[in-house]
Parts: sequence; C-alpha cells; structure tokens
Amino acid sequence: MKTPRFLIAAVLLFWGWQTGFLAVSLLMALVLETALWTKLRWEFSDEDFSRIWTICTLIFLGVAVYAFTDNGGPARFSHLLQNPGPASQTSAGAATSRTASTMLRWLPMVLFLFVAAQAYSSRAEIPLSTISLILRRRWKQAIKLGQPLPARRGMNVSYPYFAICLFAASVHPSDDNSYFWGFCGLTGWALWVNRSRRFGVVLWASVLAVALTGGYFGQYGIGRLQSYIQNLDSQWLERFVRRGGTDASVSKTQLGRIGQLKLSGKIVIRVEPQAGNSPPDYLREASYRVFRKTSWTDGALRENFQHVAQETNGGAYILIGKNSFTKANLTCYLNGYSRESGSPIGLLPLPTGSGRLENLPAFVVKMNNLGAVLAEGPGLVTFNTDYGPGPTMDAPFDTAETRSFTNGYAHYPTSDPTEVFKENPDLFIPPQERSAIAQVTTNWNIPPGNRPAAMRAINDYSQSNFTYSTWQRLPDFRTTNSTPLGIFLTRTHSGHCEYFASATVLLLRQLGVPTRYAVGYAVHEKSGSEYVVRLRDAHAWCLVWNEKARAWQDFDTTPPSWIEEEAKTASSFQKISDLWTWMGFHFSKFRWGQSNFRQYMIIALVPVMGLLAYQVFFRQKRKRRNQGKDHGESLVWPGLDSEFYLIEKHLAARGVIRQPDEPLFDWLRRALADPGLADAAQPLKDLLRLHYRYRFDPQGLNQPDREQLHRAVHACLETLKSSEHKSTQ
Repeated sequence: MKTPRFLIAAVLLFWGWQTGFLAVSLLMALVLETALWTKLRWEFSDEDFSRIWTICTLIFLGVAVYAFTDNGGPARFSHLLQNPGPASQTSAGAATSRTASTMLRWLPMVLFLFVAAQAYSSRAEIPLSTISLILRRRWKQAIKLGQPLPARRGMNVSYPYFAICLFAASVHPSDDNSYFWGFCGLTGWALWVNRSRRFGVVLWASVLAVALTGGYFGQYGIGRLQSYIQNLDSQWLERFVRRGGTDASVSKTQLGRIGQLKLSGKIVIRVEPQAGNSPPDYLREASYRVFRKTSWTDGALRENFQHVAQETNGGAYILIGKNSFTKANLTCYLNGYSRESGSPIGLLPLPTGSGRLENLPAFVVKMNNLGAVLAEGPGLVTFNTDYGPGPTMDAPFDTAETRSFTNGYAHYPTSDPTEVFKENPDLFIPPQERSAIAQVTTNWNIPPGNRPAAMRAINDYSQSNFTYSTWQRLPDFRTTNSTPLGIFLTRTHSGHCEYFASATVLLLRQLGVPTRYAVGYAVHEKSGSEYVVRLRDAHAWCLVWNEKARAWQDFDTTPPSWIEEEAKTASSFQKISDLWTWMGFHFSKFRWGQSNFRQYMIIALVPVMGLLAYQVFFRQKRKRRNQGKDHGESLVWPGLDSEFYLIEKHLAARGVIRQPDEPLFDWLRRALADPGLADAAQPLKDLLRLHYRYRFDPQGLNQPDREQLHRAVHACLETLKSSEHKSTQ
C-alpha cells in the first residue's frame, strides 16, 4: 500500500525536528517527493534491489560499530567480564541502551537509499525475497525438490518506513509534548486516508479522540512515575559512589612507613604543550587543609562538589573566569567507577591556574572549593586546558573562618582526646606536631605573616639540612616528638616528598602564613613532542596564600634530587615496559572512543558501498551495451541449438511452464508427475542426459551421438503428439 502524497515528507521533517537532523531530513524529503513529480525511472531487477539492500545493511553495521565504540561499549563490557557485579552490569546496560538509541535515531538515514530506490523504480513494489530470508529459502527448497515455485510477492515499503521514522523520532532530547502531538497528527493522517467507509466521520473522529486522550494521560502518568523513581533512586545511590585514584576528601600519606617506598614506572599522563610553550611544572589533582595522624583531609563536613558551567552547544568547561594565555593538551585515565551510573570517574590532573577545559569528552564535570575537578566519562580522556598566573579554582583564604577540631590522638600519652580547638583550617597545627614545629622555628625571628621571609627561611632550612630518601628505618617513639613528622624534623632529616610537603605546610602555619597540602604529579620527562608522566612522578607540595595577588601559589621544598632518586628505581626493562604501555595507550584510545578508528572505518566502507552502487545503477547500461553486440556469436555456444528445447516448448504448451532460473532436471521431474507422460518418462530422461552432455560437457557430442539426439527428440515428439491425439478421441 502506497502512502498519500506529502506524508513521507512530513514524517521525515518531524523526525529531523525531533532528533536534530532537520537539514538532512529536508534533503531526504525533497528527494522522495520529487519522485512523484518526475518521470525519471530505473529498471531495477531483483538483483539490483538485493545489492541496494546490502548497501543499507553495511551502513547499518557501520552505524552499529560507530555507536558502540562512541558510547564506551568495548570498555564497559570488558569491565563486566573482568568484574561482574551490579555496577558493571549497570554500566554495560547503559552503553547498550545508548547504542540502541543512536542506531534507532539514524535508522531513517540508513534505510533511505532503499526507499529512494523504490520511489524511482519502474515497479511499484519491492520483491519480498529481497529482504526476506524465509522466502529465499522457500524458493531454493521448491526448486531443489522440483515443486511448484511460490508465487512472487512484493510490497510497498512506504508505510513501514513511515513507522520507522515515527519510532526514530521518539529518541529525542526535549521534555515537552511536541513528539506526542506530532505522532498523533501524523498517525491520524495515515489512518484517515485508510479509514473504512462503512463508518461515519463523526464516529471515526470520536474513537480517535478517545484513543488520543487515553494515550496522553497514560504517557503523562508514566512520565511522572519514572521521574519519581529516578529521584528516589538517585538520592539512595548518591552515598555509594566509589572512586579510584586520588580521593578529593582525604590523602593517606606514607608517613611512618618502614622500608623502601617503590612506585611503578607506568606512564599514566601525557602532556603536549601548545605553540612552543614550556610544560607546566605540576599537575595538581587535589588539595587538603587538615592534618590528622598521617592523613590530610579537606576538612569539609560534607562533599561540596558543584557542576562546572559549560559553554553553549557543548563547548568548553569554564573553571574560573580569567584570561589564560598558555595551552596544553593532556591525556589521562579515569580509574574509578561511579556506582550510580557505572561510568569511569576520576580527578583530572590540571596545571596550576587552569581556567578552561576544551574538547573534554566527559558526561559530568564537577569541582570543589579546593580546586579538585571530578570528571565522569570514558576511561581515557584527551582535552586541552588553558592556564596561567593569577586566580585559581581554590576558595581564597578567609580570615574569619574557624572550625572546631578535636584532638583525636588518643594513643599518644601526652594528648587529651576530648580537647577541642577552634582555629582557621588553613592555619591549624595538630597539637602533637606543635612541639617539633616550634623547636624548628624558635630561633628564626620572623614576624608572623611575613610570607616571603618565611618561605626563604624554610626553603634554605630544607635544602641545607635534609635529604631525599624513599627508605625509612624503624622509628623510635619513646621521645616526646614521637610522631613520624616530628622524627623527620628533629632526628632523621630524610624522607620523601610527603614529609617535605607536610612539614612545609605546618612550618609556614607556625609563622602565620596560610597554607594547604597539594598532591598530583611533577612534569619533567620529555618524549618526542610531548612529556610523559609516570606513577613514580606522583608528588606532594605546598600551596601558599599570596594576599597581594589573592591567589594560592605552589611552593615545593623537596630537594631537586628526588627526580634522580626516583629514576634509580626504574626497571632495566623500562624500554620494553614503555613499548607495552604505548600499545596499551593506543588500544585504550580505540577502546574509549578517543582515536580516529571510527572515521577510518567509515572511510573504508565508502569504496565498498561505491562499488555496490556502481553495480546497481550502471548495470542496466552495461547490459544494453552488451546486447548491442553481434548476437550471432551467442549462437555458436554449445547446446543452444539443442533439439531438447523443442520438448520443453511442447510440454510448456501443455501447462508445465519452466520457471526462471529453474534447472531442466527439476522442471522435467515436475512434468513427469503427469500420469499421461508415464510411458515417455525413461526416453525423456535419456534425452535430457544427452542434452546435458551437449550443453555442458567440454568434449561435447560426437557426430553419431549428435544425430541420435536429433532423431530421438523428433521421435519422442511424435510419440507425445500421438498419445495426446488418442486421449482427445
């Protein structure tokens, strides 16, 4: 059944409006509607339609692969196989649903070529055998068994395409009722054209109105129920978000750990400076304010992450409004998984003073008031960042802020666990560290709050009296200064970056300078045009408040030799490890949709589809050119002058018609089912055997056999004619 004029154009425009493909839908509608006003037609054969269907199938497969990789399907299903559980199942399910949604939205474009072929074909219908595997199988079985072939059936695909466009339009971002009313209008149009004339217009319109009213209130109620369940679910699951890598709320240091501190040489971040700029010295993931025992915390009473503003049309994420002039390209991993969505999640390592993130393929980006940026998206992200001097993302130092801190060090005999301190978090020094801190600064004679003098004194003290070491011997807790940090300051004078950073933060606070503890990575190893950052480049340093600039500034007192000391721990197989990491990195780019594989795949499909299109649209022209050649040559082909074709013609006149592409053997078996041919069965089989030899044997027939075929065919024809004459008397 054919759709009325303009209905397909209307549903295409509706689909384009709902899904954001309005320009594409306008072009598609113009092409299909033009077929109604032009006499241009092609003589498409069944084979041509099959080839066009193959093109559409290839496009569909390409869209499926593209959508699956674009939505993180390979990674999420890999995670499901490695760590089966509710979170990984949710993640894999989300990837599957997004893939299905993308494929459904694109389906009208995928099938457009097939519908256009019908519109510009000289036939009003497309043979069902083109798209039905069942009908093809039935045809093959009938031919093989010598049974009558099923009737050739066709269909007009206009209405199925109409339904597909309506379903594809349902995958839309808008939350209004535009889709519902558009669906009702288009469906009513299609039903009106095909309504039964036995019932009046009023009755028909009344029934339609009842159906539309029920549909409206039904979808409204379902939407309200879904919204309620989602809100309830998100409130319940919000407490169960698990992150890998750095935690924005707490940093558990290795202070007091005995033995060798070893870190991997695995490359985890790649930095490529833009426009010939130098790389950033540090990539900060998080900062902290309160030191307790051997851990730093953010001091917040609750998680304070807020969504980061994004420019319109999916543009850059604005961390802080300022003019930054230095650009860098960063690639890093998101190592955690959100239990709410199942998506990879992690803190982004960013240069100090970052103000803008461009081309970040994240689903959600949040930031807290201590400069930690949390991203949820694919497991590997590549993006550009603008950074420079000036204000940072961190909340400024507030002189009026005070917090209550309990002692919390019950295992130290000199402490009172019930004692409460009310101090500014950026100036607070734990009671158990105050003795060692005061012992170091007692003779410095620096006025409180003199930031430059305090920084110089601490830096000189650290570089002159301390060494970097990843080895810690068994500490002695018998003295008053028995905390790991106190032993570092007063006795061992040797430790790794966490010791130096923690000591620097507390020493500056002792001198009245607001500080915070920062963690992240140091950038120093160049590799080609980019810089690579390894796990052993993980670093800790101090953030100092500059009242004049109203900004937090990096301050690192760890001896520069720490880079060389860490490099000594590198494996002798690091080159091989780097090669393996490089291969894994590029596989991750493909896995998480950060490579150009999809573009390459589409480019590879273009020549294949072009070849099929050439076969379809230029096949008829090639046939006509071949038919213009001398037909006399074809008469010399062996077997075409066989007298057996006279028998075929004679039996066809009796009603046993040979179907197209039906072998003579199968046709003859059907013909011999007639009881009137029982006496001629064996002679006919012998003649067919001679005919096959004449037709297909490379040696052909010798002269006696050729003459025998001629005589036997005519004798058989005489026998058939005489038997028919007797049966009619």
